[in-house]
Amino acid sequence: MSKVLVLAEHDGETLNPSTARTVACALDLGPETIDVAVFAEAENKPAQAAARLNGVTRVLLVEHAANRNPVAAVLAPQISALAKGYTHVLAPATTFGKDLLPRVAALLGVPQVSDIMRVIDRNVFERPIYAGNALETIETPPGIVVATVRTASFKAVAETGSAPVEKISLDFDCPTHTRFLRVEGSSGGGRPDLQSARVVVSGGRGLASKENFDLIYALADRLGAAVGASRAAVDAGFVPNDLQVGQTGKIIAPELYLAFGISGAIQHLAGIKDAGTIVAVNKDPDAPIFEVADIGLVGDLFEVLPALVDALPKDKS
Repeated sequence: MSKVLVLAEHDGETLNPSTARTVACALDLGPETIDVAVFAEAENKPAQAAARLNGVTRVLLVEHAANRNPVAAVLAPQISALAKGYTHVLAPATTFGKDLLPRVAALLGVPQVSDIMRVIDRNVFERPIYAGNALETIETPPGIVVATVRTASFKAVAETGSAPVEKISLDFDCPTHTRFLRVEGSSGGGRPDLQSARVVVSGGRGLASKENFDLIYALADRLGAAVGASRAAVDAGFVPNDLQVGQTGKIIAPELYLAFGISGAIQHLAGIKDAGTIVAVNKDPDAPIFEVADIGLVGDLFEVLPALVDALPKDKS
């Protein structure tokens, strides 16, 4: 039987929704147990949130002063020590998981599987390649499986569980060659996390300037949505690169994706293929994004965006 260790992603206050989706992948393994590891400086809210995830057997709270911030170099040796006795170690294929699991796999001496989107057997998985245009089936060698989970391919488990939270301590050598300095990136303006938001409003090169991107922020705030962008918009300096959606950015699966001034390059489409409903506004009737859009409007975004913002209430309802 499989024994799965899921690595929780959190900011010290909130459990990232990607963890619930990773647990959903773990359940597809038909495991005997699913333990969620929460690494923190002290007992925190994310541990309690993880305990409420359906399917979780127990939450392992690993307290250490060095765990105040999620530094991969510090977490990896702890995870490799904790992984003994487990058949699978899973983390979301977010910036957190992609940074962390290669180190864990190296310490355990096993290959790492990236972007699991379907579980076929305990050692056989399906993952996307070529910007999502093809799927490959891979089989891992005997031994522990270390893998990131394409969270866009799994529906988050419900939060009606009541798993116990156990505090544990680990004997490990805490690295000193890497230390946390600060986090730099967009503040988000209180908006939802891009990779877990139900609604995402994205802008592309068609916005023409950083100042015009304020229209995207305004609509997102009216909808209570996250903000995304195409690579072209990021390269042009309209927004920071942590808002980039696509193969070289973030893979997302919102219920509603609104795209303004985005042509729909294959790299961008790879990041939104799992979206529930795609709405596109572009003045070019031949834009590739219209081939995947559920609703398409050929028009001037500078007319459409202000009209939408004015029509929606400011209370996000």
